[in-house]
Amino acid sequence: MNGPNTPRMSGPHAAIRQDWLDRRVEPILDPDQPILDAHHHLWDRPGSRYRVPELLADLATGHDVRASLYVQCRTGYRETGPDALRPVGEVETIRAWSREAGVVTCPAGLVAHADLLLGDKVEAVITALMEAGEGIVRGIRNTTAHHPDPTLSSNPHPPPAGLLRDPAFSRGAGAVAKNGLVLDIWAYQTQLDEVHDLAAAHPDLTVVIDHLGGPLGAGPFRENQERHFADWRAGVERLARLPNTRIKIGGFGLVVMGKDYHFADTPPSSERLAQDWAAHVDVCLNAFGPDRAMFESNFPVDKGMFSYPVIWNAFKRLARPYSAEERAALFYGTASATYGIALPGPKKITQGEN
Repeated sequence: MNGPNTPRMSGPHAAIRQDWLDRRVEPILDPDQPILDAHHHLWDRPGSRYRVPELLADLATGHDVRASLYVQCRTGYRETGPDALRPVGEVETIRAWSREAGVVTCPAGLVAHADLLLGDKVEAVITALMEAGEGIVRGIRNTTAHHPDPTLSSNPHPPPAGLLRDPAFSRGAGAVAKNGLVLDIWAYQTQLDEVHDLAAAHPDLTVVIDHLGGPLGAGPFRENQERHFADWRAGVERLARLPNTRIKIGGFGLVVMGKDYHFADTPPSSERLAQDWAAHVDVCLNAFGPDRAMFESNFPVDKGMFSYPVIWNAFKRLARPYSAEERAALFYGTASATYGIALPGPKKITQGEN
């Protein structure tokens, strides 16, 4: 059981404590609502394992999750060979884990890593990634979230400043578009002008802004929160005016966003989460609309703050004011169209495959 000395943090993220999560049990809301989880990770790290079986266990907790999208997180890189091609090992590892679990369509899509600072030379890496993915590589993401304050680090391998403005990175983004892939970008609110300029320079490239565009609430951003919220909102609304942009709604469990749910004796309820997140979700949906927004779990990163059943209950509460068609877009339609992932029928992926 959790005690006073139980670690609350694991690196830059809240630590996963299953016995703590088990203290909050809720009935599943709208259990027949199909879902495509638009953003999750898999890894096997010292003290933290979240491979396909662990994902399937979360998917089996009651919500009708029919497909999911894996997003790069430095899992299983090759240990030998050219540095540029080592991220191909991540795609190979995820495919191998899916086969081992007997569910080859979990995940149904994959956002891989290719160093876009290679510029035009990244084409060879993208080709290798797509071949290794056996048809499921749908996008590329680099580590780009940067802030000079060391308390605002959400990645154990923080990037340099100005990466999104580098001309070589822009040429690499052009190669992503040329290959028909999506560019996912995880950036903080202080970088949204950089994201805007990159997306504007490549109108034929679909740019997906991860985790609401990185609203900050930790470190120096704990003060003057109304001003920081207004700055974030302005950046999101400016990005939404570009027709080639999309946004993911989620990532609220990232410590840099300033939430402290993991320090409470009991995990938060979905009602509490919906109340806490409503203002940010309203900004995103008013700016982008449901047909350009999608819900994401960001598990297992966010699992240190709340459980899989509770996060989707919270999203369902937040989506209640919208029509059935708009809810369908938020829960699966936008992600399906953006990443080219067909939503399977009512047979859940947790039932296994032949």
